[in-house]
Amino acid sequence: MANPGARQRRRYRKSMNEHLNFRSARTKTVLIIPAAAVALLLTSCSGHNSKVEANASSVVTVGVTNVVKKTLGKELTLSSELVPFQEIDVYAKEAGYVQKLNVDYGTHVKQGQVMATLEIPELQAQIDEDQADIKNAASQGVRAQHELARYEAQYNALHLEFTRLNGVFQTQPGVVAQQEVDDAQGKDLAAASQVDAGKAALEAAQSQMAAAKAKLVHDQALFDYSKIAAPFTGVVTERYANFGTLMQAGIGSSTQAMPLVRLSEDDLFRLVIPVPESYVHYIGVGDPVTVNVPSLNRTFPGKVARFSVDVRSDTRTMHTEVDVPNPKHLLLPGLYAEAELSLEQRPDVTSIPVQALNHEGNKSWVFVVNHDDQLEDRPVELGLQTSSFAEIVSGLNAGEQVVVSDRSGLKPGQKVHPQTVAVAEYHENAPQ
Repeated sequence: MANPGARQRRRYRKSMNEHLNFRSARTKTVLIIPAAAVALLLTSCSGHNSKVEANASSVVTVGVTNVVKKTLGKELTLSSELVPFQEIDVYAKEAGYVQKLNVDYGTHVKQGQVMATLEIPELQAQIDEDQADIKNAASQGVRAQHELARYEAQYNALHLEFTRLNGVFQTQPGVVAQQEVDDAQGKDLAAASQVDAGKAALEAAQSQMAAAKAKLVHDQALFDYSKIAAPFTGVVTERYANFGTLMQAGIGSSTQAMPLVRLSEDDLFRLVIPVPESYVHYIGVGDPVTVNVPSLNRTFPGKVARFSVDVRSDTRTMHTEVDVPNPKHLLLPGLYAEAELSLEQRPDVTSIPVQALNHEGNKSWVFVVNHDDQLEDRPVELGLQTSSFAEIVSGLNAGEQVVVSDRSGLKPGQKVHPQTVAVAEYHENAPQ
């Protein structure tokens, strides 16, 4: 039979073990709960800090510029070579030897200035002969005039005698015989014929004088061709002849005449440019043109002076000439030049740089930074566009800010930090 004391002791130890296990389990539970809470708290704090850092990093700096009112103009730039307004080879009008040569390469001459003198002995002899003929004709004219005066005097005397005798014969019959009246009348008629012959001789002498003078004028004109003068003001760019060179008359295509010099007008140049057919309707005579000469690093004013009024079928361009004054003789033939033509002007229009435009199909839009520094995508309607600016017909107002820097990654509603940049900074200095 079991000992009652032993059973009591076993129950006591079992009761104590259960009590100890309960306390141990309670202690572990108390320790685990604070650890989970701490872990949850740390996780919550870490997530909050990450969101704060993410929001801070999402604000990007963008380059912006203001929408402004300005005058826009469409321009066309075409390149060509400057050529003299006039350039010719100067030929002799009469054959002769170069006796004097007054010009050389680069010589500036005025219109009418003698550039060379030819030796033409035959023409000088002809002029001397003409002058002698004129002198002879003058002598014959004087002699004919004297003869006419003598004939007229004789006629007057004979006519007066006939008139007197005929009057007595008519009023006093029998006093004067009929024979005397008839003789006086015959002498009167003969004297009248001599007067007519004298007048004819005088007219012939005068005609001879006129012919001699006309021949002298003709020969003098030919002789004057021995002096080769500048047809217009310009500069000598080529010289072909020397002293003693035989110059052939350059008045026909049958002879291979050699020119004396080449003369170029240097007070006025022309720039021949081919205007594409799409711009032809903008061109008008008198339109101002800015002519840029890169080799001189200078610009010169010009104007549209003439155009062909038709479009060539092979190039689809119109021949257009721009006159460029050159009063200081800075321009030279053959220099490369660029003509800037102003085609269309729009004063005081709403404008933005073309760098601010985004295109998608036929639609255009821009990023606008509103008063809360947030991005808005704004559709716009475009008008006149130049190489730098675009006219905004609708969609924007003057004073608003548009993004001109890199827009990749930007989204509507995004918070940004706007930074104003100048137009010249769009390509290189605009913040990314």
